[in-house]
Amino acid sequence: MSSRNSFLHRNGLSLVLLALFLGFLVAQVITGHAAYSQERLDQGLTLLSLSAYLRSGHFISATFENWESEFLQMGMYVLLTVSLRQRGSAESRPLDPAQEEERIDAGPAPWPVRIGGVWKTLYAHSLSIAFLLLFLMTFVLHSWGSWLLENEERAAQRRVSLSWTAHLLDSQFWFESMQNWQSEFLAVLSIVVLSIFLRQDKSPESKPLRAPHSQTGT
Repeated sequence: MSSRNSFLHRNGLSLVLLALFLGFLVAQVITGHAAYSQERLDQGLTLLSLSAYLRSGHFISATFENWESEFLQMGMYVLLTVSLRQRGSAESRPLDPAQEEERIDAGPAPWPVRIGGVWKTLYAHSLSIAFLLLFLMTFVLHSWGSWLLENEERAAQRRVSLSWTAHLLDSQFWFESMQNWQSEFLAVLSIVVLSIFLRQDKSPESKPLRAPHSQTGT
C-alpha cells in the first residue's frame, strides 16, 4: 500500500486534532486537580482523589462550559454562512451565485437523499441539528457542573445551597457563559476578516497567494 493510501495519510488531520485534544484534556485534568486541591487546602477541606475530581462541579463546569461555546460557535457559523456573505473572505461563499462550483464525485448518494421525504429534509439540515443537540447537551452539563461547584463552595462556607433553577437565574452562571460565547464569535470574526488580506500558503482556509483581496466577491 502506498503512503498516500495509508490510514494515516487519509485521516491525518483528524488523528492529529484528536491527539491534541486528548493531550490538552489530560493536561487540564492534571492542572485542574492540582489547582482545586490547593483551593480546598486553603479552605481547610479534605482533598479529592483524581476520580472524585472528575465527578466534581469544578471539572464538569470548566469542561462543558468550553465545549458548549465551541458547539455554539460552529453551529452558528454553519447556519450564518448559508445566506450571509463577506466580500473577499476565504471563509465566505461567492457573492455571485454563478461563481459557485459544487463538486460531486461519482458514486451513490447517501441513503437519506435516495429515500427522499422527511429523511432527505433531516439530512439536508443534519449538520446544524447535530451542533444544536451538542450545544444543548453541553449547556445542560455546564449548568449542572456549575451548580454543583457553587453548592460545594456554599457548603464550605456553611451557607444554604441553591436549587438548580435558582442557579440558572444567577448572574454568575451567565457571566461564565457570556465570556466564552463572545470569545468564540471573536475567533470566527477574526478568520473571516483576516483571510481577506492575509494568506497561509497551501491551507484550504486561505485564498491562493496570488489571489486578489477581492476574490470571492465581485
